[in-house]
Parts: sequence; C-alpha cells; structure tokens
Amino acid sequence: MRDVAKKVKLTEPIDINSISIQRDHYFPKAYIIDLPLDSSPDHVWLYIFEREWKASRHLWDRKLFVIGDKLRLVTTEHEIEEKIDWVREVLEHTNIGIDEYNKEAEARMAQIEEELSKQAEEEKARTEAIRDVVRRRFGAF
Repeated sequence: MRDVAKKVKLTEPIDINSISIQRDHYFPKAYIIDLPLDSSPDHVWLYIFEREWKASRHLWDRKLFVIGDKLRLVTTEHEIEEKIDWVREVLEHTNIGIDEYNKEAEARMAQIEEELSKQAEEEKARTEAIRDVVRRRFGAF
C-alpha cells in the first residue's frame, strides 16, 4: 500500500464572522488571525509548508503556524491584503511541493518493486538450478 501525501487548502468561502482575530499579547502591534483549513495536514505537508513559508523574504513582519485544522497568521494590520495573498501563495507552493513529493515517492516505489521483482526472478532461477542438480543426482521425476 502506498501512502500519498494529501493537499490542504483554506476552507472557502471563509465565514469572516466565525474566524478568530485578536491582538497578540506578546507583540502589541500584531494580530492573530486563525484561518480555517479543509483538513489537518499530515507530517509531509507540514514539512513542506514550513520550508515554503520560511523561504519567504517577508519573515520580519509575519509568521504562519498550523494548529490542527487552522492556519494562524501573526502579523500587523499594515498591508493586510498583500499578506493574505502571501498566505495563499505559500499554500499553493506547499501543494505543488506535495505533487512533487508524491511523484518522487511513486517513482521510488516503482524502482523498489522492479528491484524486488528482479530479485524474485533471480531467486527462482537459482532454485530451479538447484532442483535440476538434485534431479540429475537422484534421478527424480
């Protein structure tokens, strides 16, 4: 059985009245915005997500965290539209990374299956060679 890493997206349309927006207690000019995801991500998605958002050039004024099935954005209200677009971009790049991961995993699995098949054929050939020797020595049927 092959495990396939799953994509995760924002649950849209977002019911703006149901999401939490509150001031951050540690950074007085920052807000915490919890955006709903369509599912809780697996470890592969989380790893790729972490890599994608940390590769951003905007780390000084925003942070992203996954908490269960929520995406937490911690940022100031300055240029919030651009930051929401950035969140979408990070999610999109993460899901592209999931596609690439799944393709690589499928290729690795195909290679392993091919090697196992080759080993099984070689084992069968060795077994038949031994069977032939036994047949000749004992005159078996």
